[in-house]
Amino acid sequence: MSISKILVSQNAPRVLTQYQHVSEKYGVSFDFRPFFQIVPLTSREFRAQRINFLDYTAVVFSSRHVIDAYFALADELRTKIPETMKYFCTTEAVAMYLQKHIVYRKRKIFYGTGTPESVISLIGPKHKGEKFLIAMSDITQADAITSQFEANHLQYASGVFVKSESQDLKDVDLHAYDMIVFYNPADVKSLKENFPDFEQGDIKMVSYGRSIVRAMEDAGLRIDVKAPSPEAPSVASAIDLYLKSLQ
Repeated sequence: MSISKILVSQNAPRVLTQYQHVSEKYGVSFDFRPFFQIVPLTSREFRAQRINFLDYTAVVFSSRHVIDAYFALADELRTKIPETMKYFCTTEAVAMYLQKHIVYRKRKIFYGTGTPESVISLIGPKHKGEKFLIAMSDITQADAITSQFEANHLQYASGVFVKSESQDLKDVDLHAYDMIVFYNPADVKSLKENFPDFEQGDIKMVSYGRSIVRAMEDAGLRIDVKAPSPEAPSVASAIDLYLKSLQ
């Protein structure tokens, strides 16, 4: 089967160079369409979790969306976040985003390299006595980080601050595409909600990241290309290798 049209379940990236390279090399076209959007919980939804911001002395962030929702909900619930609050972020980019909401002080903001283990190493013995709130989305794989907190005997609670909402995709003809790229379990949820009778047939499926694999398998979708890998760290490079193998 030849591949000519590829659907990517995200907004188009700012830099399309990699995709343009694949397009020119193999004569394929890419369409970008997000399958879901992230929205903050309402104050009513949040209150149902019985989380009190002031019960915690430190918060763990892994997403800019969650940061926005955290401070918006605090304002809505008329809770002033104390200046003594400590912030542990999974990456530097997430940590820098805090400047939108607070005065950035390095002594209170710490960031890792993108893994739960890196966050734990930031905490170390120095911050072991803090009470941590792990701020998440409804599609976060909680076990990945909470298991680390439990193994290190840290005091924590986890709370959902944002949720995924499926986009209306009924104007999309999925069978007009030879390949579809999925990034997030919410992509699969949206697919099933929009097209409950969808059958994959000859459509090739690409998974990016570990979290999406199980969701695709549970939904009965066949994965033809998995990324990232040492040989293909990006979606574009994985598709490049796959198309090369067809020649």
